[in-house]
Amino acid sequence: MAITVPRRQLFIGGQWSEPVRRQTLPVINPATEDIIGYIPAATSEDVELAVEAARKALTRNKGKDWARASGAVRAKYLRAIAAKVIERKSELANLEAIDCGKPLDEAAWDMDDVAGCFEYYADLAEELDAKQKAPLVLPMDTFKGYILKEPIGVVGLITPWNYPLLMAVWKVAPSLAAGCTAILKPSELASLTCLELADICREVGLPPGVLNILTGLGTEAGAPLASHPHVDKIVFTGSTATGSNIMTSAAKLVKPVSLELGGKSPIIVFDDVEIDKAVEWTMFGCFWTNGQICSATSRLLVHERIAGEFLDKLVKWTKNIKISDPFEEGCRLGPVVSKGQYERVLKFVSNARNEGATVLCGGARPQHLKKGYFVEPAIISNVTTSMEIWREEVFGPVLCVKTFSTEDEAIHLANDSQYGLAGAVLSNDLERCDRVIKAFESGIVWVNCSQPCFCQAPWGGTKRSGFGRELGEWGLENYLSVKQVTQYISDEPWGWYKPPSKL
Repeated sequence: MAITVPRRQLFIGGQWSEPVRRQTLPVINPATEDIIGYIPAATSEDVELAVEAARKALTRNKGKDWARASGAVRAKYLRAIAAKVIERKSELANLEAIDCGKPLDEAAWDMDDVAGCFEYYADLAEELDAKQKAPLVLPMDTFKGYILKEPIGVVGLITPWNYPLLMAVWKVAPSLAAGCTAILKPSELASLTCLELADICREVGLPPGVLNILTGLGTEAGAPLASHPHVDKIVFTGSTATGSNIMTSAAKLVKPVSLELGGKSPIIVFDDVEIDKAVEWTMFGCFWTNGQICSATSRLLVHERIAGEFLDKLVKWTKNIKISDPFEEGCRLGPVVSKGQYERVLKFVSNARNEGATVLCGGARPQHLKKGYFVEPAIISNVTTSMEIWREEVFGPVLCVKTFSTEDEAIHLANDSQYGLAGAVLSNDLERCDRVIKAFESGIVWVNCSQPCFCQAPWGGTKRSGFGRELGEWGLENYLSVKQVTQYISDEPWGWYKPPSKL
């Protein structure tokens, strides 16, 4: 199937704009290694133009056009965008799959979630109107007080390549619902669908400058955006190292940030599970999205009593995964996103083997695929807690395994990490599950599953996995500033100071 990659420019102030330096970056299909198109490469000059456009949109008509408009007005645009996403679902899914390598079925699922996210935040935008001037209960009857929730201002949104459009929309939808104006900088490795989002915004008549989209390198476009003095907040999803750099830039301006960073999440499997069900959830938790998930439960802790049977079935199931071009019927594992990521994953597997771990399966190029950045899903055992493969995020289809004998040992191993994004526990003993839930040092916990995500539920982590929460009502609060208003309502003077004597 031939897929046409649209040739787009930067989206600034509601218009397509050629980059000031007229630079481009190639779009490479990770399944074929072929160049299939080009995206514009923004630089600091383009960031200046986008920030200027966003600030104008924020204050246009004294804010009445967007920031101070009713939530119902903003909701109308969000619902129109959602409808266009559904209308163009097939086209968007095709572009997502060819750009980042995820199986087409997954990409199509993502588009449903994209539309659902816009719809959800349209509802919250409308509800925001009713929450304005929420009264405060004060201890003195001479005063009354209330709360206003106002958009935080111009926000910079920097997003990753594993869910190119969906994770962008996790930020775009709530920020616009709140009344912010935004500059979106998607990953240079997968930007096509974000540029199509710009086209959708143009189609539905989103006021110019409310959403601006800059594609390009992180160093050339992302860094100037993060450090710009007229950007009021930065929201970032990506690596812990880059998140640390963004925090450093923001700290100089005392600028707020929200960060969703790396992970090395555990999945604990107790000996009372139904093994086949637990095997499938273990696979889904690590190999979904080609293993490129920040929340991947890539550290398997399995009870020693069932470890032999469990791993035997896990290897057999894993070898049965269909690895193919993302557009082939039944594909369940496509290529990783780039040559650099492909080499990184293979290096992790090689290092694990050199450190003494056992590669039970995978970790190499599939024999039937001579081109493309394909890696067979790997399962690695005989791992120690000091090994790189146990401690560092791979961001690829690699699962490492340890056994445990007691609940306390499992919890200790699970929490022995610099990260704290997610964790999963699989057991038929729900009281045990409840103890593990409370013991996990993470922002997300799954019980008898791994990876389900709903826009109604908060998303974010602890430790070096970042701070702040996306999705749910918490995602909207991310983009709101709280203003308290207190009014003196007594007819009597305050009476603190003695008045001057009358002459």
